[in-house]
This record gives sequence, structure tokens and C-alpha cells, in this order.
Amino acid sequence: MSVGAADREEYGPRTRPLPFERGTDGPRVIMVGVDGTRTSERAGSYAAGLARRQGAALLVVFVSSANGLSALVPGMDAGALQRTHDELANDLRRECRRWAEQWGIPLTFLFRRGDAYGELCAAADEFQADMVLVGASEQAGHRLVGSVATRLVRTGHWPVVVVP
Repeated sequence: MSVGAADREEYGPRTRPLPFERGTDGPRVIMVGVDGTRTSERAGSYAAGLARRQGAALLVVFVSSANGLSALVPGMDAGALQRTHDELANDLRRECRRWAEQWGIPLTFLFRRGDAYGELCAAADEFQADMVLVGASEQAGHRLVGSVATRLVRTGHWPVVVVP
């Protein structure tokens, strides 16, 4: 399936949707943001294990965001960058399908385009996430200007776990 054809796929056992409720004994929906980096892979694995142990649904979100600096680099083809993101999204879909089958967890893969922080916040609100997990940034500049993880911790209204 091409990435543009659908932005949401569900895998694993189907569960009856539960009514939204704050203050339950554990999370019902765990959301993890992934981007193909080592830290996001660790966050994804941790989130999948947590969802399995807690009996929660797992929402995996990949946001394809155009890097503003790529437009300034001579010879950088925006189409090539988008194709790379599409291939990464397809790889992540396959990995999600494998997780759902291996661990028997209800899993939804969501692919969005835009600003990573804004799209993660919107997805967490839309799916009523009880917890958000992301990998720590590996970019040195984010220590000065802040990363998506830092922004989520500062402004989010869900518990945020940042996986190193």
C-alpha cells in the first residue's frame, strides 16, 4: 500500500472501544512518536512492551516533516526527500504489523505530514492518549533550542516519557 493512500492502519486483535476516562488504574491508549532513529526505535519497543503488560492499545505515529534547511541545500530534491520519508513510513508499517502479531496488542499506525510537535499533540488529543513516549533527540543543536521531546514535556497535558 502506498503511503499516500491511507494515513491510518490498524493491526492486532480488535478490542471494543472503551469510554474515555481519566484517572483509571493504568493507561488505555499509549502513543509513541517514531522517526526511524535509534532512540525512537527504543521508545517504540518500550511502548509496545508497556502496552502489552498494561493491556493497552498502542498508537504509533510517524510524522513526515520537511526540514526547512533542506530547501537551502543546493541539489536537494524535495521529491527525493519525500520518497525517503515514504519508504521509511512503509518500513515502519511493516514493523508495526510484526509487533502487533508478535505481542498480540491492538496497534494503530498513523502517518501524518507537517510539524512533528503539532502533529503529535493533535494525534494524542484525537486518540485520547493517556501517555506519550518519544525518543530523546540525538541532534546537538536541540540542546540549545529544544527538541520535540522537550516541547512535549513543557506544554503537553499527558504524561510524557522520553527514552534515551
